[in-house]
Amino acid sequence: MQVVQVLKSKGSDGIETVRPGTLVGEAAKVLAEKRIGTVVVSEDGVKPLGILSERDIVRELAVRGGACLELPVDEFMTSRLSTCTREDDANDILTRMTEGRFRHMPVVEDGRMVGIITLGDVVKARLAELAMENSALEGMIMGH
Repeated sequence: MQVVQVLKSKGSDGIETVRPGTLVGEAAKVLAEKRIGTVVVSEDGVKPLGILSERDIVRELAVRGGACLELPVDEFMTSRLSTCTREDDANDILTRMTEGRFRHMPVVEDGRMVGIITLGDVVKARLAELAMENSALEGMIMGH
């Protein structure tokens, strides 16, 4: 299964972005309102500069306290992004996410974000694929 199939199963690109300089507290509001786990930091909404997750914010809250909410996202975002393309194998992406201990990956082609996939998106798509395979095998065994 390719990343493009995972994106299609999501139904929308689901990319939420904030501009560099946005306060962490404002980014946290976006996460809460949209009920998502990450925002991509981007000057133009197209080229990813970094990614900020709930985990990043919680870590800084533990270290700096509530004062971190008044600092820019640039200070806490992950700027060494791991990205993929629509043509990448979803199982390879699942491995990269698991080994890298992150849950969100921008899908980038020609320097432009075309989507974002999560660990959960890939697992859900893989489970659906396995269910279809199981059903097909049962049908073959039963002679249908």
